[in-house]
Amino acid sequence: MTPPSPKRIVLFGTESTGKTTLAQTLATHFGEPWAPEFVREFWDLRGGKITAEDLGTIALGQMANEDGAAVRAKRVVFYDTELLTCTLWDDVLFPDRCPDWVRAEAERRASGVALWLLCDTDIPFAPDPQRSFPDADGRAMGRKLWREALEKRGLPFVEIRGDWEQRSRLAIEAVVELLN
Repeated sequence: MTPPSPKRIVLFGTESTGKTTLAQTLATHFGEPWAPEFVREFWDLRGGKITAEDLGTIALGQMANEDGAAVRAKRVVFYDTELLTCTLWDDVLFPDRCPDWVRAEAERRASGVALWLLCDTDIPFAPDPQRSFPDADGRAMGRKLWREALEKRGLPFVEIRGDWEQRSRLAIEAVVELLN
């Protein structure tokens, strides 16, 4: 008999909302793996130059990170980002250039996620050369796009907001509830 697949939990939200920190915190707390965001590594390898022609490669790298972490998981796996986020960024940065297969795979994978932890923009923006929208309007746009992506698809999510202690507590409580 095959063991059950681990529950997939995505840290979801626009840039600089604490997704990586929360993914690492949750992985440590629950003793389970987390999958990092592939595009950060890709950006560094490419010296900060990403084009629309790279979108398929980025998607493949993200999928490999997700699948690699899921194989190591027992009960749950945490994703710092995932393919739906890739399509959102593709649409923002390279309108009409997201490959159809990436969009289809993002939808397929999104339906298999047990819980989305929607990280709010209520914490200070941390400057980083890979980030695009540090101003209030840009953050509001990102917050709206990411929330709408979940609502439009009817995906299960919990909103994560507040200071770091509150964010960690809310995220841990949401995972405990899911696992029970």
